[in-house]
Amino acid sequence: MTEEAGKRPARVVVADDQTVVREGIVMLLGLLPGVEVVGAAGDGEEAVKLVAELAPDVVLMDLRMPRCDGVEATRRIRAQYPGTQVVVLTTYADDESMFPALKAGARGYLTKDAGGDEIVRAVESVLSGDAGLSPSVQRRLLERLSEPEPRPERAEAPDGLTARETEVLVLIAEGLTNQEIARRLHVSTATVKTHINNLFAKTGLKDRAQAVRYAYGKGLVRPPAG
Repeated sequence: MTEEAGKRPARVVVADDQTVVREGIVMLLGLLPGVEVVGAAGDGEEAVKLVAELAPDVVLMDLRMPRCDGVEATRRIRAQYPGTQVVVLTTYADDESMFPALKAGARGYLTKDAGGDEIVRAVESVLSGDAGLSPSVQRRLLERLSEPEPRPERAEAPDGLTARETEVLVLIAEGLTNQEIARRLHVSTATVKTHINNLFAKTGLKDRAQAVRYAYGKGLVRPPAG
């Protein structure tokens, strides 16, 4: 970002619960033109307070933090202080991290392997009214938009299953492994295992064979024709 005559640097707050990471980001930004770090927060609660006190242009927001996570902090900042934009800077680029943050009002989304120039471009973009998204996030958004809508003929989710748990159950019934489900849903294998544990607990299922029978019995999957 070049500092034009009369153009003040972007005032930035950094929010990250890891002290070493937070201090590293602050140090990096301090070396870059066009950015002035005015505060640093160790969690979402502190980030919201600093926005109220300092009225920064942008918050660089981590997602997984104690007390108040980055998604909730983003939602509160955008609702209460709309003059401050939020750019997520996180380790995670899976759907279950990305989309809630963007829905909460984040205008930018970067992973922590982003370089200083990429961070500055994202800050500059959101301040000019554009989105500050890394190339991988842009690709995922396009992929998500091009994905077919869920088949409407499927029955309502039984036994209190969430939509994502039902989706995982259907993919189990279709014969996909955990790794294949993770690739299909663009999430980690650990996230898939968590969904499976939750749906097994809710339905009383013990193994994948029971899950397949359950899915067919509830009308979530239809037998192949012929």
